[in-house]
Amino acid sequence: MKSDNTAAVPPRPAQPRVRVWDRPVRLMHWALAASVATAWLTRSDLGVLHEVHEIAGYAAAALVAARTAWGWAGSRHARFASFVRAPAATWRYARDVLAGRAQRFVGHNPLGGWMVLALLACTAALGLTGWLYTTDLFWGYGWLADLHNGLGWTLVALVALHVAGVAFTSWQHRENLVAAMFTGRKAPPAEPGEH
Repeated sequence: MKSDNTAAVPPRPAQPRVRVWDRPVRLMHWALAASVATAWLTRSDLGVLHEVHEIAGYAAAALVAARTAWGWAGSRHARFASFVRAPAATWRYARDVLAGRAQRFVGHNPLGGWMVLALLACTAALGLTGWLYTTDLFWGYGWLADLHNGLGWTLVALVALHVAGVAFTSWQHRENLVAAMFTGRKAPPAEPGEH
């Protein structure tokens, strides 16, 4: 019988986590995802549950309004000023992503910041066009229905890009961003330059 003289390697201590996304950001994120999904699944071209579609659309619009307000008054990583970068800085970051040397951000990275704005703006436009279509002034106009439908497909494309970006960034930096949006916590900055 062989004896094993190698010492057991102690388990690596769990890396401490820092609070990044506060509870309002996380609740609004998942509630907005649920209301948008509900609105999509009950859209009028499916011919079912139109009232549910309207309620989900109004809920999404209210959540966009709340998230916009929280983007000015919320905690550090909730504020637009902390993650919406100038176009030049965003293009530099995009080039770094393509070159495989993108910097890790504790909060949203520059592309993610602009995606947040695009998702909020598109959802707000959907809410506005959906509401306008219910008014006496705009009811029955085909161009408004087409615009609403086109915005819906634009939102689908944005959501797909968002999910792909989250998956890619999670892989690139070896961290679970979906879990972080549930817990609000991420690994702390490894380098002084990380945001």
